[in-house]
Amino acid sequence: MIAKKNITKVFYLFLFTHLFLWTLIPSISNLNLPLDTIEALAWGSNLDWGFNKHPPFSAFAVEFFYSIFGANDWSYYLLSQVFVIIAFFYVWKFSNEIFEDKIYSLISVLILSGIYFYNYTTPEFNVNVSQLPFWALSVFFFWKGLNNNNKIDWMLFGIFSALGFLSKYLFVYLLLSLFIYFILNLKKFKRSIFNYFLSIFFSLILLTPHFIWLFENNFVTIFYGLNRSGLSDITTINHFINPIIFFIKQILILIPFFIMIFIILKKIKLKMNIKNKKFLFLISINLIPFLLILITSIITGAKIRTMWITPFYLFLGTLFLEVFKKNIELKKIKKFYYIFLFFFILSPSIYLGVSIVDKNKRTDYPGKEISRLVQNKWDDNFINDIKIVIGDEWSAGNLSYHLSSRPTWFKDLNNETSSITDDQGVIYIGNPKILKKICPGVFGEIKPVGYCMIGKR
Repeated sequence: MIAKKNITKVFYLFLFTHLFLWTLIPSISNLNLPLDTIEALAWGSNLDWGFNKHPPFSAFAVEFFYSIFGANDWSYYLLSQVFVIIAFFYVWKFSNEIFEDKIYSLISVLILSGIYFYNYTTPEFNVNVSQLPFWALSVFFFWKGLNNNNKIDWMLFGIFSALGFLSKYLFVYLLLSLFIYFILNLKKFKRSIFNYFLSIFFSLILLTPHFIWLFENNFVTIFYGLNRSGLSDITTINHFINPIIFFIKQILILIPFFIMIFIILKKIKLKMNIKNKKFLFLISINLIPFLLILITSIITGAKIRTMWITPFYLFLGTLFLEVFKKNIELKKIKKFYYIFLFFFILSPSIYLGVSIVDKNKRTDYPGKEISRLVQNKWDDNFINDIKIVIGDEWSAGNLSYHLSSRPTWFKDLNNETSSITDDQGVIYIGNPKILKKICPGVFGEIKPVGYCMIGKR
């Protein structure tokens, strides 16, 4: 049993160790950054208020780190872990509001090590990881706002909920859940109505540029999300099969979590006080988002991809501990720590092992070496710098990231052709058979793609 005075120290030790391990291991095992991170960096080189796949916040975040650290892979693994531990920190802060004993707050964070969304998948900074801190922050400040009705708390809730939405649209499931909780308890929260709408006002201020971008770009981001969920190919059976598959996957994902929670129970006995506001709030932030997305799948037949649920389980440990609090036997806490350590060590060990054994992953792509070869060929033929790369987010995005001139990435030029001047070096990346025929400059090929270089001689 950890002495009460040491619980906070253990929590911070956990945060530091998690950040250190999950920054170090992918930094030494991966040759190249993961796909989603390269994609975000490609967008970041050409910042806008939205992109063809997602809203802009993940691109803002990586571009901020690029401005500090440049093309150093370890910094983007660090960025990802910073987002994760901020989420952990506010799960801890929120749990301290729920429990009188900090040991439960500690367990509510440590138990997240049993959910692979918060360890194995975190080295890849993407829109799912980008949501994590804002999910936790929004819950925390919504709770503070309800209890204290402080304008600052409500304003912060509005700001963080907007940043979460700008990370990924699925954040709306949390916001809908909080809205449902607020409406169902409207009599209790009458004094908070004005401040709640004030928070919405602050959200809309931050979201307005993105909404304008959406209108100007024919809602391309929303249609991408709908296509990813398989709505363009729906049959009657999808309304049954997809929700069932989704539900089964969640059960399997949570098996380590259930092992960790049940190991400290003296008996499994549910005791739920529906008048307890803490319990009702925990139900709202844990079960309602899950039920809403499950209902979405049932009604529309949409395929819910596993990684979309990344932030949904952040407060699941807090809920289970509140429900089973009276059945928890703290004498068994040593067993919990052993199992926690097992999963805490297992996940990075598997990640390292897979990286060593499997050499056909995206993270084994020789992006730096390819960029060096492209730069050498460019220098042999042209006197200006490479300013623009045009192509898919992976091949062209890697060039944008690795080349020292940090060229701006474009998926395609569309109406941008007129803005390109003669002294800007441009590289088109694409199908080598097509590019070779139409390239007006110097052509090169590094399988499987071709490179058409147009510069100043």
